[in-house]
Amino acid sequence: MFEATKVGRSVSKEEYKEQQEELRTQLLVVQRELRGSQIPLIVLIAGVEGAGKGEVVNRLHEWLDTRGVQTFAFWDESDEERERPRYWRFWRALPARGEIAILFGGWYQAPIEHRFRGLCNDAELDAELNRIIEFEQMLVEDGALIVKFWFHMSEADQKTRLKELARDDRSRWKMLPEKSRFSEHYAAFERVAERVIRHTDRGCAPWYLIEAADRRYRDLTVGKTLLHVMRARLAEASGGTTHETAADALELPASTSAQITLLDRLDLEQGLPAEDYKRLLKHYQAELNELAWAAYNKRRSTVLVFEGMDASGKGGTIRRIAQAVDARLYRAIPVAAPTDEERAHHYLWRFWRHIPRAGRMTIYDRSWYGRVLVERVEGFAKPAEWRRAYSEINRFEEQLVDSGIILLKFWLQISLDEQLQRFRERESVPYKRYKITDEDWRNREKWPLYQEAVNEMIARTSTQYAAWTLIEGNDKRHARIKVLRTICETMAEALKTPPQPRTGYWPCGDKRTEQGNSKAAKAEANG
Repeated sequence: MFEATKVGRSVSKEEYKEQQEELRTQLLVVQRELRGSQIPLIVLIAGVEGAGKGEVVNRLHEWLDTRGVQTFAFWDESDEERERPRYWRFWRALPARGEIAILFGGWYQAPIEHRFRGLCNDAELDAELNRIIEFEQMLVEDGALIVKFWFHMSEADQKTRLKELARDDRSRWKMLPEKSRFSEHYAAFERVAERVIRHTDRGCAPWYLIEAADRRYRDLTVGKTLLHVMRARLAEASGGTTHETAADALELPASTSAQITLLDRLDLEQGLPAEDYKRLLKHYQAELNELAWAAYNKRRSTVLVFEGMDASGKGGTIRRIAQAVDARLYRAIPVAAPTDEERAHHYLWRFWRHIPRAGRMTIYDRSWYGRVLVERVEGFAKPAEWRRAYSEINRFEEQLVDSGIILLKFWLQISLDEQLQRFRERESVPYKRYKITDEDWRNREKWPLYQEAVNEMIARTSTQYAAWTLIEGNDKRHARIKVLRTICETMAEALKTPPQPRTGYWPCGDKRTEQGNSKAAKAEANG
């Protein structure tokens, strides 16, 4: 989930200076409009230590009219607060209509710290997060606008930043050295943060993940995003949009280096010689065959998801997988436009239908991600529908993994030029002409919109339990081997130990049922 905050976005001094003046002017104008509309604005500031949260708040105070802004930090509880329910301190900090409150950590600070320190388990954390969701929903339904910023950076960048702060006598980091526990256990803190963000990232109050390594990029992105969200909420108040459409992606600075994405970081020039390809293909197909039978005997299901731009090589890659696996163990599901029966159900219904039995494999050629890709870009789904789909998909995949399924998701990326070359090849080869349609050419014209949708999809749905694997697809041989190697390595690792149900998972069946299933599986394997 945090991959998108580690791509190296930046803004030069000249670009920052040029954009800052106009941004300040626009923020003040919109702030006055907000005051007149009687909409309370709550800005939550959270993130990893050393990300510059205090610097961001100081910048907002510089850009906004501070007469309508109050800032609250929830460090230690006072005696007065300890004698009351925990949310009392947050109710006191809520802004009046038309005013702005900036909250350091807010109601997220204590749950994150408690889980990180081991003072609560995942189930208790989730219960508190559900309470937060209800609290935020109540505020939004009363007309409040909630904007939640999470500031993140790589572990290496954090260490560099903290060394810098440790030498600054004005730094809170130097004044509060006990905060070092968060940096010393970066991975553990990141796991807790992902769980919190994934659970509470809702259409009415989404999280905005900000890359914080470059201060100028960080500050401009916060300011522009806040401006965009405020404008959208004002339009909604005047009957123009809804709460969901106001929750948009980050509004990035007008700079090429500030708009780098995960897809831009892929080296599409990677290739693989034909002789190496033949050798590796034979090796990984043989290994995959053994792993598929091992998964069958251990009753571990596998779900493979393939997404990519048109002509990215999904079909050819799936065929190389199918060649390695016994046909009795897998099903390949090509996903096209929903049928009338499928449209009559929730969009996830048709994918639930094909979840494999224990020990089997299902390969989805396109998947449930159509809701946030083609349905989003083509307008087949309303903004409210595809925006809430991120959390729906995350919960769906969590259920799959909780049940013991080995889940792998692949995005195959090719360049615009490579796609054109493959389109022309399809038109010139008789047995490939069926693959190219007028719709493919129309979709090509919307390449930037699809790339934007893909990047947001990866940022919001690449979780620790179901991460995306990005495949450089310009060279088909390289792409196929990388996919096969990833599948083999993941399955081999997963099969070393039995699945461990996550906290809150309720396993089905009893020992007698499990023994019966085991006997049935052995009988089927014997013919």
